Amino acid sequence: MNITITFRHMVGTDAVKKYAHEKVAKLQKFLRQAMTAQVTLSVEGLTHVADVRISSGSLAFHATERGEDMYASIDTVHDKLERQIRDGKGHTMARKRGATSAGEYAVEVEREAVASAGRTRS
Repeated sequence: MNITITFRHMVGTDAVKKYAHEKVAKLQKFLRQAMTAQVTLSVEGLTHVADVRISSGSLAFHATERGEDMYASIDTVHDKLERQIRDGKGHTMARKRGATSAGEYAVEVEREAVASAGRTRS
């Protein structure tokens, strides 16, 4: 796991650097291969921007968030990336089960949701 953190137009503190590193490192548990991440933290006027690019094997993910607080921007970008990774993983699992197109993937997801809802009602 290789995480590079870059600060633009701001003085980078150890606290922000450590926080960003810990948040991005948590995403490794969703990936099978070692990840490489480029985190860019910047300030544009009064807006704090967190931009993260992750690559793991043949997979690549990117998210950007703008907000009034750097910590909140890092939290939101972490949530966005986690959602992207989980959605991609679901798509891959459906393809392994035999779905060949996006339409078939949607049908597969719907079937699983109906089946799990039926199991919880019993």
